[in-house]
Amino acid sequence: MTRHVVVEPRGLASVKLRILVPVLSVLAALVVGGLFLAITGENPLDVYRKMADVAFGSANGVSNTLISATPLILTGVAAALAFKMLVWNIGGEGQLIMGAVFASGIAIWLGPAAPSWIAIPAVIVAGGVGGAVWASVAAIPRVYLKTNEIITTLMLNFIALSFMNFLVFGSSSPWRDSAVSTFPTGQPIPTNARLPTFFQRLDISIFIAFGLAIAAWWLVGKTRWGFAVQVVGDSPETAKYAGISVPNKILVVFLLSGAAAGFAGALYVAGPIGALEPRSLDLGLGFTGIIVAALAGLHLLAVIPIAILMGALNNSGPALQSIGVPTSTITMLQGAILIFAVGGEFFIRHRIRLPRKESTPQEIPDGVEVA
Repeated sequence: MTRHVVVEPRGLASVKLRILVPVLSVLAALVVGGLFLAITGENPLDVYRKMADVAFGSANGVSNTLISATPLILTGVAAALAFKMLVWNIGGEGQLIMGAVFASGIAIWLGPAAPSWIAIPAVIVAGGVGGAVWASVAAIPRVYLKTNEIITTLMLNFIALSFMNFLVFGSSSPWRDSAVSTFPTGQPIPTNARLPTFFQRLDISIFIAFGLAIAAWWLVGKTRWGFAVQVVGDSPETAKYAGISVPNKILVVFLLSGAAAGFAGALYVAGPIGALEPRSLDLGLGFTGIIVAALAGLHLLAVIPIAILMGALNNSGPALQSIGVPTSTITMLQGAILIFAVGGEFFIRHRIRLPRKESTPQEIPDGVEVA
């Protein structure tokens, strides 16, 4: 008898499986990346050793890795929050940019006279507001007009990028540094609005990102409101039957997702770059956050170590050029990680089994009675 492969729902996956699958996804991506490197004549082990040394081999390397990871933690949280509700917010990039616009604008408006204990919180809050406002442009039509949020959030990314470029490159706005006449740059924000550093170039934004990720995990996983959100994400019809306002929950989660990405923009402006600088903000951090969320299995705490891994990849990119390896290798590795992470999600949700071979009934000889 022919046996067929059977795919069946797994139900609740074990913690061990949820940890093992992302780890194997990363390893598989590294193997595939190693094959590409070998085809181009590079030694994969040497390249990976160089990447690890740049990212974690020195105090400066660790500092730069954590700086790169900080916005990815928050864009990862932004994506995970929305995706848990089956709300496909692909607009983290635009929401981060608008958060940076709002944050730098408040810093410039307050000026150098404002005390730091007012300026720094105002900058961070303004970033969250900016991200939420930009998310609302897609969230409100999604909730009340049933529009496709994938299309709207994706288009809003390009609008936000163009708006930021206009503020700095195409206008005489307060965001443009009027003292530089040769090539337009962003207006540096006052030092009273800059985040204090404590290790190399690393500032306190890393702790703020950790705190916001933990707060989001607690809100979704440990509160009554978070339980209602999970019910809506699992089954909107069940949520309606239980008396939960589905449109309200979708709208609030969408705005929180946008705020998380906006916080990333605010911390980046008030931290390492110190201005609304398009060349430093147009890095695809919002899109990389989607990879972080996918590899973390949408777990809001798992976002933190995955973001650090992605930060290490980004940090090691420039160093690869010094040994003749193109920085596009990093993009290829990130893409491979995303593909394997999505593929691994299938094995978390389903199991594959091969049915046992059925035994053929034996013929009963003539004259033998069966009791």
